[in-house]
Amino acid sequence: MRAVRAHDLSGPSGLRVDEVPDPTVGAGQVLIDVHAAGVNFPDVLLSRGLYQFKPTLPFSPGGECAGIVREVGAGVTSVAPGDRVAATTIHGAFVEKVCLPEAAVIKLPDGVSFETGAATLLTYATTIHALKDRANLERGETLLVLGAAGGVGIAAVELGVLLGARVIAAASTADKLAFCKSHGAHEGIDYSREDLKERVKALVPAGVDVIYDPVGGSLAEPALRSIGWKGRYLVVGFASGDIPKIPLNL
Repeated sequence: MRAVRAHDLSGPSGLRVDEVPDPTVGAGQVLIDVHAAGVNFPDVLLSRGLYQFKPTLPFSPGGECAGIVREVGAGVTSVAPGDRVAATTIHGAFVEKVCLPEAAVIKLPDGVSFETGAATLLTYATTIHALKDRANLERGETLLVLGAAGGVGIAAVELGVLLGARVIAAASTADKLAFCKSHGAHEGIDYSREDLKERVKALVPAGVDVIYDPVGGSLAEPALRSIGWKGRYLVVGFASGDIPKIPLNL
């Protein structure tokens, strides 16, 4: 089968298509013919050796995929050959066939395309866990989303709206903010041109209830200074490349 693999850590431009042996299914495993694979920021970091998990070279990036079950191993009961499924892989999804534990595989609902199935597991699962399980976002609260036009960012915008929050999208260009508003954001802040803390204060004088931050870096402190009483700050990632150091005298 064909696989997109990294042979060095030069980044996405160094990926190449290789011929590799087909995987074989074992007990408790599911063999999937991959029809679509999601591409996320961690894949870029993996290809540069900058992610917290560092697979041995050569390796295939790709943390999620969707396709059709080709074969199942002994003991597998939740899916069967011919089922349309989506799956999480940590890495290794940029291949024509992938073999995964049964627990990593779910059936795709009717009407959900392979492309949609492969592009939602990591971003939307991460975000619903953050907003509901960690922040307990409530209807009527205000949610500030940093890096709102990215994968997890736009998921936070959409899910925040669905959960009944007032969503403020923060991004670095007017085009990105227009994209966020087309997905339901109520207000937008262009932090390349506006002071984030002052703009949030103008929109929400009492401060926001929940901050969703996949960016880190220099945005973290002004965002944290914008938080309201009993507010919750969700550390989702560090797309800026910098882990912020927060002064304790905030």
